[in-house]
Amino acid sequence: MGPRDTAENFALEAVSRQTINRELLEELVQTRMPFGRFKGRPLIDLPEPYVIWLHQQEPVAGKLGQQLATLYEIKVNGLEVMLRPLLRS
Repeated sequence: MGPRDTAENFALEAVSRQTINRELLEELVQTRMPFGRFKGRPLIDLPEPYVIWLHQQEPVAGKLGQQLATLYEIKVNGLEVMLRPLLRS
């Protein structure tokens, strides 16, 4: 990273209803962990330390891998509360 690579060279995309993939998030809260210590538990209910540990392991392929990567970003950034309303819908 050189001196020209500053924060002003990067643009953050505004978060809006159009940029959030609601279907992905709805599937994420409905999907259950298919393997491991927390098998059968909804992904949203996986403990953050476990999600971080999974993130540090060999990547999980396919749709589950995408869901776990999304869940990791949600958990480590404290955004889990935004998914809770989807559990009721």
